[in-house]
Amino acid sequence: MQPDGREKPAGPVDRRLRRVLEEKGAGYLVLLDPDRMEVGALVDLAHRSEEHGVDALLVGSSLTLKPTFAEAVAAVRERVSVPVIIFPGNAFHVVPGADAVFFLSLLSGRNPQLLVGEQVKAAPLIKSYGLEAIPVGYLLVDSGERTSVEFMSATMPIPRDKPDIAMAHALAAQYFGMRYVFMDGGSGGRMPAPVDMVRAVSEYVEIPLIIGGGIRLPEEAGRIVGAGAGFVVTGNVLEEDGGRLVRDFAEAVHDAGRARAAAREEPAIERVTQPGKSFR
Repeated sequence: MQPDGREKPAGPVDRRLRRVLEEKGAGYLVLLDPDRMEVGALVDLAHRSEEHGVDALLVGSSLTLKPTFAEAVAAVRERVSVPVIIFPGNAFHVVPGADAVFFLSLLSGRNPQLLVGEQVKAAPLIKSYGLEAIPVGYLLVDSGERTSVEFMSATMPIPRDKPDIAMAHALAAQYFGMRYVFMDGGSGGRMPAPVDMVRAVSEYVEIPLIIGGGIRLPEEAGRIVGAGAGFVVTGNVLEEDGGRLVRDFAEAVHDAGRARAAAREEPAIERVTQPGKSFR
């Protein structure tokens, strides 16, 4: 909120993400993990991802095993023109050089350090570095095995067969004023969030869903978008194949997004064109 009482407008990266939704129906994000790749390889994957249709890049990790996080962010930012967004595992990941940071709160857990503690540490750094903060409600979803984020956060994921729990947490994120809900199976997850859960949550809230973790095939990404996801994130699978699947993932996400958008428009067109039908 601004001093005159008006709501503060969205920042340029947030606006760009919203344009992706308007123009393509859904967006594709690639997660780069500096703990898992050397900086040179990370930059090469970032460049290949941009060439093959990615809409933005996330840089983040569950740990900090190497002292190269800030170097990696700066190197990726220098090489690409798509937005570079920090996806922080803790306040130490807030570094200068990125375009924005997902200001995450782990709403699915009850660990106060990840609900608000790390955020309090990170907020002054974000302001000092001039980063765009994008508030995101983060929900950890069971991916079929214990993941790094589950262990490090000391929280339990939402059970795969409990879409109502995911719906309630996502709605809380919306009422907190967060811009997106990120439903994540965690790095290296065996399975993505269930399609039925994605559909239930997307129909229940009014803010876009970001789905990541356990998505290993472009067809899976397309089904998740078809169920209502606004953005799909992949990471590990691209590290393993050298980024060869980026184009296939981008096409699957964008094709499914455009198909979903077209399906939404058809009933409205039919109501207007059929004789004797209401324009409401």
